[in-house]
Amino acid sequence: MLDLTGRRVLIFGGGDVGARKAAHFSHEAEVTVFSRSFSPNLDGLTIRRQEGDLSALSDEALRDLLSGAFLAVAATPDPELNDRIGRLCAEAGVLFNNAAGVPGDVIIPSVVRGNRFLVAVSTYGRSPAVSRYLRMRLEADYADLDRMIKLQEEIRPMLRETEPVQAERSRILWAILSDGEIRVALTADYARARAMAIERYLHA
Repeated sequence: MLDLTGRRVLIFGGGDVGARKAAHFSHEAEVTVFSRSFSPNLDGLTIRRQEGDLSALSDEALRDLLSGAFLAVAATPDPELNDRIGRLCAEAGVLFNNAAGVPGDVIIPSVVRGNRFLVAVSTYGRSPAVSRYLRMRLEADYADLDRMIKLQEEIRPMLRETEPVQAERSRILWAILSDGEIRVALTADYARARAMAIERYLHA
């Protein structure tokens, strides 16, 4: 996990794989996608497009493209071209992720992102399908997670005022987290879930 705010990320390849990589970084980094053509999945992303034929570029031209980049992603369908880009990144000191070819020094995980949390899942490239499966299960099974974090964030200072023992505060917070009725209430009515938590665990 890196803070990429204002950092330049260069993605080689504008197909569906490149689009997924661009979506991963575009919320914070300055993303440029270099490709002959561009997937419709790039539409709507805050990125810069640069059109060109990567296979026709010399090493010197690729080095020029990499100048100033913090991280580069090779997302073309040609492993040899991707590996070539990786070697140039190593020479230039640019972090590198390879979608197909020799692994780079950066792994891009499957991410579940909320307003108050981020969960990253990786199989080290061995099974992207498993990473996606786990991400989808987390999104489906923990749809209330943002609200639960907000609730815990509110309850913690209340507990510090009323419960002097840290172990007991931890037990209460865990009990709230494990309370199925509060979890159900959170999906529809935050105020009701909050009232339940206070009534059950702070006024007990």
